[in-house]
Amino acid sequence: MRKLVWICAVLAACGGSPSEPSAPSNPSNPSNPSNPAPSNPSNPQLTEDFGSRPLFPPDNWWNQDISAAPIDPQSDAYISFVGRTRTAHPDFGPPPYGIPYVGVSGSEPRVPVTFVDYGSESDAGFRGENGYPIPDAAKSQPNYIEGGVPGGGSDGDRHLLIVDRDRGVLFELFAARWNVSRGRWEAGSGAVFDLSSNARRPEGWTSADAAGLAILPGLVRYDEALRGPVRHAFRVTVRSTNGYVWPASYRAGGMAGALPMGALLRLKASKDLSRFPPYIQNIFRAMQIYGLIVADNGSDLYVTGSMDARWNNSELNPAFASLTAADFDVVRLGWR
Repeated sequence: MRKLVWICAVLAACGGSPSEPSAPSNPSNPSNPSNPAPSNPSNPQLTEDFGSRPLFPPDNWWNQDISAAPIDPQSDAYISFVGRTRTAHPDFGPPPYGIPYVGVSGSEPRVPVTFVDYGSESDAGFRGENGYPIPDAAKSQPNYIEGGVPGGGSDGDRHLLIVDRDRGVLFELFAARWNVSRGRWEAGSGAVFDLSSNARRPEGWTSADAAGLAILPGLVRYDEALRGPVRHAFRVTVRSTNGYVWPASYRAGGMAGALPMGALLRLKASKDLSRFPPYIQNIFRAMQIYGLIVADNGSDLYVTGSMDARWNNSELNPAFASLTAADFDVVRLGWR
């Protein structure tokens, strides 16, 4: 088994974040790659940059080149179900928009998590360990958990994503919160992923995401968008789903005519990207090469990204809105 080396990361899934991020004050200009934010070597580290290191092996479904994959025979029908004029939207931005992620060292203490919804489909820890390496700061500081509320609060998807950078292990929680009265971490579900492996969740199991997939590798992340090229697919939501196909493992809907969990959408190669800022071109080119993977029910064509103060939604929102469902094809379902 190949050993991967990581700088770090925490993770959280999206789909429940506010729908219209406002234009933020932007400490660095995304259109100017010469002005990146300085790296912070502290540990734990929020929004840590992975450099050129991929999440999961190169042949993983998140990282596979689908630019020449066959189109599904029902592609037009699926796109029509979504709505051909439906526009895309960046489901990320400065706090509290998007999903945060954090990197920790292998020595970060593991703390037990009580699963209150999907305990039988959740991982207690990694390879016999009991617990997740949740930084203590997540109890009292904002932006460790999706939604921005210290300790998670009680509303929203509240994804909490953590990467053990030393061992290359990803820990993801859904509906995470610190229960003050009981003095314990609780979550709806949780999943642990060995980042050197292509192992899927057991058939019929969920994860911290509805489709049973990992969340972090599907986030649009600021540093890699700025640096380019982006070499992985992105997570996307649609309003209704119908079953699931590989690589997903879990169904969360049965709406006739809707896309299944795990379906791949690919931005058409004919879409002209030249008018967009370079970092947005990097994001959209990834949609042409690696695509979008349907991972949850939510708003149609909402593409999930990281919570990061450096995002500029006054650029992102109109750029994404220029993409419609008709600009995408559906790759043959279950293609690998």
